[in-house]
Amino acid sequence: MTDQAVEREVGRARLRKEDARLITGQTNWTDNITVTGLLHLAILRSPMAHARIERIDVSPALERPGVVAAFSGPDLAGGLGSLPCAWPVTEDMVLPDHPPVAVDEVRHAGDPVAVVVARDRYAAADALEAIEVDYEPLPPVLDLEEALAEDAPLVHADKGTNRAYVWPLRTGEDFEAVRQRADVVLERRYRQQRLIANAMEPRAVVVTPLAASGEFTVYSSTQIPHILRIMLSVVTGVPEHKLRVIAPDVGGGFGSKLQVYGEEAIAVEVARRLGRPVKWTESRSEGYLATHHGRGMIQDIEIAATREGRLLGLKVDLIADMGAYLMLVTPGTPLLGAFMYPGIYKMDSYEFSCTGVFTTRTPTDAYRGAGRPEATYAIERAMDELAAEVGLDPVEVRRRNWIRHEEFPYASIAGLTYDSGNYEAATDKALALFGYDDLRAEQRKRNERGDGVRLGIGVSTYTEMCGLAPSRVLRDLRYSAGGWEAASIRMLPTGKVEVVTGTSPHGQGHVTCWSQIAADVLGVPFEDVEVLHGDTRAAPQGMDTYGSRSLVVGGSAVHRAAEKVVDKARKVAAHLLEASEDDLEFKGGVFSVKGSPEARRTIQEIAFETFTSHDVPDGMEPTLNSEYLLDPENFSYPHGTHLCAVEVDTETGQTRIRSYVCVDDVGRVINPVIVEGQVHGGLAQGIAQALYEEAVYDTEGNLVSGTMADYLVPSAADLPEFVTDRTETPAVSNPLGAKGVGEAGTIASTPAVVNAIVDALRPLGVHDVRMPCTPERVWEAVRSAPPARSAQKEGSA
Repeated sequence: MTDQAVEREVGRARLRKEDARLITGQTNWTDNITVTGLLHLAILRSPMAHARIERIDVSPALERPGVVAAFSGPDLAGGLGSLPCAWPVTEDMVLPDHPPVAVDEVRHAGDPVAVVVARDRYAAADALEAIEVDYEPLPPVLDLEEALAEDAPLVHADKGTNRAYVWPLRTGEDFEAVRQRADVVLERRYRQQRLIANAMEPRAVVVTPLAASGEFTVYSSTQIPHILRIMLSVVTGVPEHKLRVIAPDVGGGFGSKLQVYGEEAIAVEVARRLGRPVKWTESRSEGYLATHHGRGMIQDIEIAATREGRLLGLKVDLIADMGAYLMLVTPGTPLLGAFMYPGIYKMDSYEFSCTGVFTTRTPTDAYRGAGRPEATYAIERAMDELAAEVGLDPVEVRRRNWIRHEEFPYASIAGLTYDSGNYEAATDKALALFGYDDLRAEQRKRNERGDGVRLGIGVSTYTEMCGLAPSRVLRDLRYSAGGWEAASIRMLPTGKVEVVTGTSPHGQGHVTCWSQIAADVLGVPFEDVEVLHGDTRAAPQGMDTYGSRSLVVGGSAVHRAAEKVVDKARKVAAHLLEASEDDLEFKGGVFSVKGSPEARRTIQEIAFETFTSHDVPDGMEPTLNSEYLLDPENFSYPHGTHLCAVEVDTETGQTRIRSYVCVDDVGRVINPVIVEGQVHGGLAQGIAQALYEEAVYDTEGNLVSGTMADYLVPSAADLPEFVTDRTETPAVSNPLGAKGVGEAGTIASTPAVVNAIVDALRPLGVHDVRMPCTPERVWEAVRSAPPARSAQKEGSA
């Protein structure tokens, strides 16, 4: 083998390895999978939000052409247990049963009530209309505050309450004492509307049984093949070692595929009963009802401060909509934000309380950012309100309160240790790129003229906790799993490399980045690295992908596993070169003897020598393969500053984003191209919450925004050009210095946009616009502003 000049990969703007298959149509989506004898599932869903099932008869469906079987909830109950909740956040949390198919009562529109199995998907769908169901309507439960009243109708009558839990956190000084000495006390209420994920690939599942051995292979468009395998075993009773879960190409998730869904369990049970492979693929409209929703909460925020704008205390009271059931991490999702409401700011007192409430709506769960966008929104909106109250520029009030770079590592008031950061550098860079002072000057002139189209400037300075770990912290939070991640490296005899990762990508670029990480440590060409993932047989250990954990935890595990390969190779190289291990240098994939550079062996040569095992150290295994399970000591903490300028037409309510600048610090960057793409996608999703998206229910609990004609997902034409840049403060909690980037854009952008809209309208007496800030809501906010303030024309402070 010949030496190859190997350029350093980490930090290099590599095009993604994954994209060739994607753009040439050679992908393997779950719905593409077909096997001999495949049957298709269709699911009848309740048209009512809350009702008792008086009678159900699936037999007429059996008479339809192509139908093989049909099952009601009682028919399947013997083989299926309750769907799992992995996060019992308090000892007394109310945890109702959650049957994959309703047995006696439906609790949200879209709740499954029956299953049809047919030879093709169209026959299955057509046969649903033959099923006879008699419902006795029950009162819907929709308003979060009314649901907590003593006489409220109950979502789960056997539980005697709609209150799922109350979870408190109090740190620092007593808030009431701090409040008493404050010069300024502000109380605000914000609402986080429900959101629906719109991944490019709908959910789908294929199950193939092997009757002779009792084994099942489950293909699912999931973010969590390893967790899904465990939980399907619990729900179906199939032993875990008899289940193989494969996540093939997965076309996006945004948290919606971080779930163990009833359809996956149903497919296993039907395949078991019929001894035939089965497939289910959701339609878009079906997904709007059946895929879990995100956000959905009322935020009551109270801040206490001095007249100079220094924060003294923060109090947060949440009422969080759980929906009809507690799914995999439903109760814990809003609590992920509990540690982030203080954001980047110093204060003396912090109180937090979250009340989870059952409603007769689709269950909520993780949605990109999962609790942290909600927290950032609340504190960043409140900081703008404080700035207006004390007459300071919004940037200046943040400067007076944030943690300074020389104070890191910093123990936050919420109990986290921020390991590194430089908020000043990110903000200064963003302000310069944005032209902040010039825009403020233009704003003042336009306000003085009383322009009908107002200019607003929004600021959002954020940090987030990501890289879900460490395991002992998750234990203290009563989370049922750990936060570790697994990786292994296989050095093949030909010198090529296989990386096996427990993370499971769905668009993030793991294959490319993991190749770069391994190539750098091993000193082999990027092209010589293959990454295996998403299959519990090929990659038997892992905790999967969510919460911006993949690079920080999974990528770090790859790095450590590669280092172990080098350590093994060093022993063989020392033996072959007749030198001490301490006398060897390793650079660019080559071992050489210090002072004798001609005495050298490449790591690929070492791999072949180890494979032959003709001349290796005594007791040496004939392999360089290694495995590493990494459990981080801390979370990681990306941060940044986002600035948004909007023009708001006060006559029509129309909002146009004029410019958007963000400077993010995501630690050490592995691949700038992928970071840029993740930021752009996150910005699109956060801006969508601010301006466009909302799951809307009528008074009967029907989802009236159940199609893309009603639920507004922005296209590229609806979004501005983004100016993005970075500062780099490496994390000290992982060997890569990485911090995570998958959710940063979503977390920071929503408050930046809404702050800009309110900033434009504040001279007219407007202090808030409820999200999404549609033209109608903006127009109404202007029209309903107090008359005395409406006449003001002075600019923002």
